[in-house]
Amino acid sequence: MKPYSLDLRQKIFDTYLEGGISQRQLANRFCVSLSFIEKLLKQCRETANIAPKVRTKQTSPKLNEEQLNILEEIVKAKNDATLKEIRSELQEKTGITIGISTVDRMLQRMEISLKKKHCTPQKKRLKEFSY
Repeated sequence: MKPYSLDLRQKIFDTYLEGGISQRQLANRFCVSLSFIEKLLKQCRETANIAPKVRTKQTSPKLNEEQLNILEEIVKAKNDATLKEIRSELQEKTGITIGISTVDRMLQRMEISLKKKHCTPQKKRLKEFSY
């Protein structure tokens, strides 16, 4: 989620400084959460800055290159497997347990689609009868 703009933050802060309005009323007026107002005011008190914090540390991926290659091999070998089946086979081969949604994100990152084949025959069109 993107941080709120500096312009919005400044409007909230200026309105708070004018006084006569509670933090809860500020949150309702600007359609933000009360916790955002609390964090914004605390950040201003501690750092004298209302700009959004810069995220410096990224979360590392759950699978390394070798494990991603194994995942790719699993999908190529069984291209009609479900995410649950892929997850359990990946766990057997690597010993790493990840969630089904993580498997899906990794496949999206690798640009692999799990489009399934339909096993049922297509419905035949009914001929229209004219009376």
